[in-house]
Amino acid sequence: MSFLSELLHPNNEVLVYIFPSSVDMSDIIFYEDRNFQGRSYECMSDCPNMSSYLSRCHSCRVESGCFVVYDRPNYMGNQYFMRRGEYADHTSFGISGSVQSCRLVPQHRGSYRMKIFERENFQGQSHELVDDCDSIVDRYQISDCQSCHIIDGHWLMFEQPHHRGRMLYLSPGEYRSIKDLGYRGMRISSVRRIVDSC
Repeated sequence: MSFLSELLHPNNEVLVYIFPSSVDMSDIIFYEDRNFQGRSYECMSDCPNMSSYLSRCHSCRVESGCFVVYDRPNYMGNQYFMRRGEYADHTSFGISGSVQSCRLVPQHRGSYRMKIFERENFQGQSHELVDDCDSIVDRYQISDCQSCHIIDGHWLMFEQPHHRGRMLYLSPGEYRSIKDLGYRGMRISSVRRIVDSC
């Protein structure tokens, strides 16, 4: 999709300029009350503290893009992946309290690659993934993933097999200790790429 802009040339000729639209435009609207009621706050990027804009957040509407929302400020606490759609009640996507912060998931167009390690600090058995994994135990015969290196793409890691339970959102980078990301005692059992065009 592109935007057209017509300008009048001094010779009275119409010049048409085509500007590419921003395909990475993302937009989420948070509401204080259920069913999209009360005050609202529109967000198009990361927001470390929703209380700066709303006293609480009990529903939201993702107009475009993908986001991860958190039940604590500064991207801490339980995480929930949100794609385009309407979420009329915060309990429908798992939050018992209120959305406190959110992070935009950038769109990725390319390959996906990550390396998981059995122990912290990139120690123990290691395996490279380029696609989703329903069960790390079944595929690689390791009981846990305690560190990882995200090389390409954005990923979700889950506490239970088949992408269930608590989750972690990880962007490209090195993660020496999964437990330092906010979930002490969490075992990673499955992994999924974020491939949604949202």
